[in-house]
Amino acid sequence: MKTGFKKSGITLGITLMLLLSATAQAHFQSLIPSRDITTEKTGKTVDLSIVFTHPMQGGPTMDMGQPAQFGVLANGKKEDLKSLLKVKKIDGKTAYEASYQVKAPGDYIFFIEPAPYWEPAENKYITHYTKVVVDAFGAEEGWDALVGLPVEIEPLVRPFGLWTGNLFRGVVRHNGQPVPFAEIEVEYRNEGGKVAIPADPFITQVIKADANGTFAYAMPRAGWWSFAALIDGDPMQGPDGKEAGHELGGLLWVKTVDMK
Repeated sequence: MKTGFKKSGITLGITLMLLLSATAQAHFQSLIPSRDITTEKTGKTVDLSIVFTHPMQGGPTMDMGQPAQFGVLANGKKEDLKSLLKVKKIDGKTAYEASYQVKAPGDYIFFIEPAPYWEPAENKYITHYTKVVVDAFGAEEGWDALVGLPVEIEPLVRPFGLWTGNLFRGVVRHNGQPVPFAEIEVEYRNEGGKVAIPADPFITQVIKADANGTFAYAMPRAGWWSFAALIDGDPMQGPDGKEAGHELGGLLWVKTVDMK
């Protein structure tokens, strides 16, 4: 009896540890361009990598379904780019990539609405409406335009040409309205695992917006950073037919560069 209890206890402990480790990892929809500033020297091509992952930990990658939307907003006009999406496999999981030709000077806001992702460890679906801004040929206009996503971060700081240590500010909006005291998760894209993680709380930074939905964060290292504003959406039907939660995220990616 004691042996059986001990084995059951070990099994339960391992299960709890796995569940805790799964929930401790924050999911981020990445939308990373080959550059955030295009010039005559760099050329007109912008390549985009689209992966659902844990950026600070370098993985794992989660399977993506067919995105509901993929497009760009530039010079006041939206363009549907779904036809440019190409499937790529990362560790056997589905991700996407695309290549876009910049047509004229302007600030190009690329955005994606991925298919809802089922997270069994949290008994909920996750939909992260994600965007990134690329400045073309020094236009520097239109970077603060809203795409009109259900959850969206409105940048109050130009989201390109940022030095390491700059203070980034934004407003969390849901259906166009500011979200008081919204929670925002922040993660660094830790390429190659160059940044050591001393403890789990260092993986995802967590900040809250003020009463006007405004938040601020100073980025301490060069590279790509993601701000994920999270709110609860309407419940959905889970794979078992029962009601499940639905996390909506408004994500914005920005890049910082060291002064030399």
